[in-house]
Amino acid sequence: MTPAKSRSLFTRFAKATAHATGQPITFGVALLLIVVWAVTGPLFHWSDTWQLVVNTGTTVVTFLMVFLIQSTQNRDAEAVHVKLDELLRVTPGAHNVLLDLEELEERDLEKLRAAYCRLADEARRGRDNGRSDSGVPNIDELTDPDGVKDRRGGAARPADR
Repeated sequence: MTPAKSRSLFTRFAKATAHATGQPITFGVALLLIVVWAVTGPLFHWSDTWQLVVNTGTTVVTFLMVFLIQSTQNRDAEAVHVKLDELLRVTPGAHNVLLDLEELEERDLEKLRAAYCRLADEARRGRDNGRSDSGVPNIDELTDPDGVKDRRGGAARPADR
């Protein structure tokens, strides 16, 4: 599959807006607008309307930017998940049961995280005692067999590792 220009108008708009708002020039323009607004305060006698202009403007921009940024973040996160899944899939000795972890229930994900924290602790202790910290343990050695489910809902099988 080759990367292609998105057909979705919203996706293209969100990407362009996120890119544009992340540029230093955009920050400079926003800062300049605030300075102009502040300098015009005495001209408008610090009126309620003068204050309302900046309050309304910043509120509307912030409200809209939340959705645009969230859309961009979601798309980026999905792309990273796919790339990591591909790296796991093609890495010899990697556990395929770790593919698609973001779909696990919180409880199952916490079991895996705790198992890998224990593995890291053991590796650090072993390294401190002069042993190698490398090796790929069997996933069943890290968690109980019922604690890790593959994407089909069954327990992790040797073929899934």
